[in-house]
Amino acid sequence: MPRRSTLVEPRILFIAALAIALGAAAAFVAQLLVALIGLVTNLAFYGRWSLHEVSPAEHQLGAWVIVVPVIGGLIVGVMARWGSAAIRGHGIPEAMEQVLLNESRIPPRITFLKPVSSAIAIGTGGPFGAEGPIIATGGALGSFLGQLLHVTGGERKVLLAAGAAAGMAAIFGSPISAVILAIELLLFELRPRSLIPVALAAVVATGVRYAIVGTEPVFAMPDIAQPGGLALLSYVVLGALVGLVSVGVTRVVYGIEDAFEKLPVHWMWWPAIGGLAVGVIGYYAPLTLGVGYSNIEDIVSGNFAVGALALLCVAKFASWAIALGSGTSGGTLAPLFTIGGAIGALCGFGLVAIAPQLGVDPRIAGLVGMAAIFAGSSRALLTSVVFAFETTQQAAGLLPLLGGCVAAYLVSALIMRNTIMTEKIARRGVRVPSEYAADHLQLVTVGEACSREVVSLKTSDDLGAIRHWMASGRPEAQHQGFPVVDDAGHVRGVITRRDLLDPSHPNIRRIGDMLTRAPVVVQESHSLREAADHMVDQDIGRLVVVGADAPHALVGILTRGDLLSAHARRLKEAHQAGRHIRIRESLKRAGKRRPG
Repeated sequence: MPRRSTLVEPRILFIAALAIALGAAAAFVAQLLVALIGLVTNLAFYGRWSLHEVSPAEHQLGAWVIVVPVIGGLIVGVMARWGSAAIRGHGIPEAMEQVLLNESRIPPRITFLKPVSSAIAIGTGGPFGAEGPIIATGGALGSFLGQLLHVTGGERKVLLAAGAAAGMAAIFGSPISAVILAIELLLFELRPRSLIPVALAAVVATGVRYAIVGTEPVFAMPDIAQPGGLALLSYVVLGALVGLVSVGVTRVVYGIEDAFEKLPVHWMWWPAIGGLAVGVIGYYAPLTLGVGYSNIEDIVSGNFAVGALALLCVAKFASWAIALGSGTSGGTLAPLFTIGGAIGALCGFGLVAIAPQLGVDPRIAGLVGMAAIFAGSSRALLTSVVFAFETTQQAAGLLPLLGGCVAAYLVSALIMRNTIMTEKIARRGVRVPSEYAADHLQLVTVGEACSREVVSLKTSDDLGAIRHWMASGRPEAQHQGFPVVDDAGHVRGVITRRDLLDPSHPNIRRIGDMLTRAPVVVQESHSLREAADHMVDQDIGRLVVVGADAPHALVGILTRGDLLSAHARRLKEAHQAGRHIRIRESLKRAGKRRPG
């Protein structure tokens, strides 16, 4: 079994080149989606033909505004019924499911249907962000490219993640958090072969965004001061509180989805019903309509009064939860940021009024709430921290963000098993990885785990004598396979117990004549992961272990049982608690050694 001399193979250059092209394409698609949302918004609320981004909150439709989201929901329902049901939802769970179950093969029509349906849903007042749909669209674009070309399933997954990361980076100008999001929610691994192409795609997409839109942060806010110790502690407590809210938000959203499941009408009509709720709420609270990125910027800038914040928080949550539960097409990031940011800012204003000595800044509190609710509901911890920093470019907020998001993550992990991203697919029986740890088999060498006291046969042995020996009942004769060596001690192959007892072979036959294939070997220095992959690739249950200096000399045998036994140390480290330093006994021993 040969060993690779480098961490990656030259083929990564080809995948990286594809990722670079994909990043540029996804960036342009993202800008097209933003323009399409602007077009639909202008047509639906202002009756004009324009691609300019505009908020539907300033409409002059009066009560007719209630009808607009209903029409959008009807169109999305029709597209889902006769186009593809996969356009329903916010996109990331569906992409995760394709990665885990379908070798990252997303139907090509999703590349077109998802952005169009999302633009219609959001442009007609849906309380969603554009990030979820473009992440799904970028992923679908990467998957489509991976299905056009001759690539492996793992390479297709990397292209899917590269497209998704590029889409997010192109919307928010946040390349680092986009890469981390891909790692935490799509790749389920952190390896050079996947990290390099995804990072390149995100960098290119951000560069395209800078060329088209500029380099200003998406959520610009005034400069903030570095918080003191009491303020930092307050932000951590705030994060824990928002973590509780994130658990409640997740359960309410899926509770509403379950309620829609019980309606006596086809699911095609559900988005229209959800649109009715969006329209009614939007009539009384216009700021809940549409993407609402400006709301997030006003929250972290401290531009909202307390009453307006409370109304926006409650109304946005009700509108978004009902619309998302109805199965329409839209993203979750912007609504969650709005809800969490409003909660954080409200708590910040409350602490300023009650305990001004803590030094809490409502703007930082809003920033922490914005990131913490996403960390708690999705458990994409590092994504949440870095995203909030990249989109505001406020370095003083990094420490409060880290403390608040970790607290929210802890509370969520203690209370809730699945997340807002995984609950839907977990209900369908999909098992989603929740932890990323070093492969234990990669840490153990073959030399540590193999059996060295090996019973071997010689090529010159007669089959009859071996059968008589096996019938003796000796423990060493009960193995299921035996390595075969020649008179010089060189390994020539492995023969199984079944072959030795096969009645079609006469007793006078030599063992060496029964060998049908060259020995499948592994060196002592290989890892157990490499050995396990070698077993699967060769479709065998045992490997001959040879030395690096003497590649023909038998050192031992590695079986499937040895691979399982190697996990004993991992389980012991994980579950067997013990104390190795006892202070009292150490002091006693020190006293005895002291002279006099």
